[in-house]
Amino acid sequence: MKQKLTLWGLVAASGVILSLPWLVPHLGILALVGFVPLLCADYIATGAGVKRFWIWHYSCFVLWNALTTFWVCNATLGGGIFAVLANSLQMSLVFGFFRFSKKRLPGILPYILLAAAWIAWERWYLVSAEISWPWLVLGNAFATSIKDVQWYSITGTLGGSLWIWASNLGIFGMLIAVSSGAWKAWGKTARTAAAIALPLVLAGPPVCSAIMYNSYQERSEGSVNVVIGQPNLDPYQKFTSMNQSDQTELLLRLYEYELSKSETDLLLAPETFCADVILNDVSLSPTWQRFHSFLQSYPGTDILFGAATNEIVYTRSAPGLLCYPYGNGWRIPHNSAIMLSGDKRTELFHKSKLVVGTELTPYPKVFVPLDNWLSKTFGDGRPMMARDSGQEEISLLHLDDGTPLGCAVCYESVYGEYCSGYTNKGARFLAVITNDSWWGNTPGYRQHLSYSCLRAVEQRRDIVRCGNSGISCFINQRGDIVQQGPWWEEAVMRGDVNLNSELSFFARHGDVAGRLCVLVFLLLSILLLARMLPGRK
Repeated sequence: MKQKLTLWGLVAASGVILSLPWLVPHLGILALVGFVPLLCADYIATGAGVKRFWIWHYSCFVLWNALTTFWVCNATLGGGIFAVLANSLQMSLVFGFFRFSKKRLPGILPYILLAAAWIAWERWYLVSAEISWPWLVLGNAFATSIKDVQWYSITGTLGGSLWIWASNLGIFGMLIAVSSGAWKAWGKTARTAAAIALPLVLAGPPVCSAIMYNSYQERSEGSVNVVIGQPNLDPYQKFTSMNQSDQTELLLRLYEYELSKSETDLLLAPETFCADVILNDVSLSPTWQRFHSFLQSYPGTDILFGAATNEIVYTRSAPGLLCYPYGNGWRIPHNSAIMLSGDKRTELFHKSKLVVGTELTPYPKVFVPLDNWLSKTFGDGRPMMARDSGQEEISLLHLDDGTPLGCAVCYESVYGEYCSGYTNKGARFLAVITNDSWWGNTPGYRQHLSYSCLRAVEQRRDIVRCGNSGISCFINQRGDIVQQGPWWEEAVMRGDVNLNSELSFFARHGDVAGRLCVLVFLLLSILLLARMLPGRK
């Protein structure tokens, strides 16, 4: 009983410590020791021959996921529970693979495999997974501690994941060496190397980061004056309590106050501000028409706003799986960003990193027929899962003077290498439009905001962020929030955004740290497989 209590205490400690960087600002440093209690529990369980240890490590990951992302349940209870349990299961499978490898691989190799496998899994989430939920990528732990991770401009977020694993494994290895007495058997050279290496792993990255932070000069190849409008519309009542015309007038009143002060290059509005845009003829949208009329009084000013748009296709058969019947045709929905100029020039970008369930039906050949059957059998015949369609390739939007920018729509701002697509195509600054109100006053919207700071560091681009109800802000190229609005209040903000065309190392070369870990994972997996062949030990 005492042993079980010890194991439960250790796995609970890991779950809590790993959660704190996402819940309390500036505690990213705790992630450097977050796995140590879990690794100690695994060490004890292995030595004592404890069976079904998966119950302990799965419970640790459920606790971590539940404490940090419980707020998803505010938007969708079933989806939130699924996200917690499914993400925890994947973490547990990685850890279980590590435990399996310890039976075949000697020494520290299983621990190297654990770190490499974990980061390879995170990279899969960030790059190619159809059902993708990279919210708890380990490197995100430093999202509110950007002064410690300026080197993300070189490695990206997975460089932070690698640092966390190196630190945890180093501390755990030292604890085991000292507690087991193995430290005494080491030679002087080995002791000296260990005594130097561990402090370097722990202190080296933040020291380098501090030097980079203090020496970095904000690059400015001109500037853009931006006004952010935060209308603060309740997303659960947005399309019922106030008609679109009144919502549009509310937003324009916010803009008018600032536009009366000085000239403005760009007006920024939140994600899905309107839902009356038909892509077959955008100019028929009442919102588009009202915005265009408004811009006539402010020559040289553009507006960038989010819209739930639809493309109508009049064919007998469905143009694809991700569409809905619509009269004599079909409706293809998108979550779009629209840039409008006073001369009627209109550019569109369709969000492509979609949230599973609320926007995306994954693996449509499997889930669309299943969803159709479920909706007819247990519902009112309407599909239960959303079927938005995104762009296949990133594209830029342009101001009236031709200045290119990249607009990440909500969830897209979580993906570092994806955002490199904007800067590699020539974006000179980034915009993020979002609607985080679905989650209520929970850590969710603050976490999402902090990830934009990581994108600013990785890309070395100024970011202007507009949230329907907050938090709207301006972020500089070092990841500092230089101006921030309130939460759940109407607000309007003005700021100058620096333009930069220079590419960071991460933007030019991509996720080198993640690719390296994938390679190590594959090599060690091959070695493990070879040792499992008949006749091998």
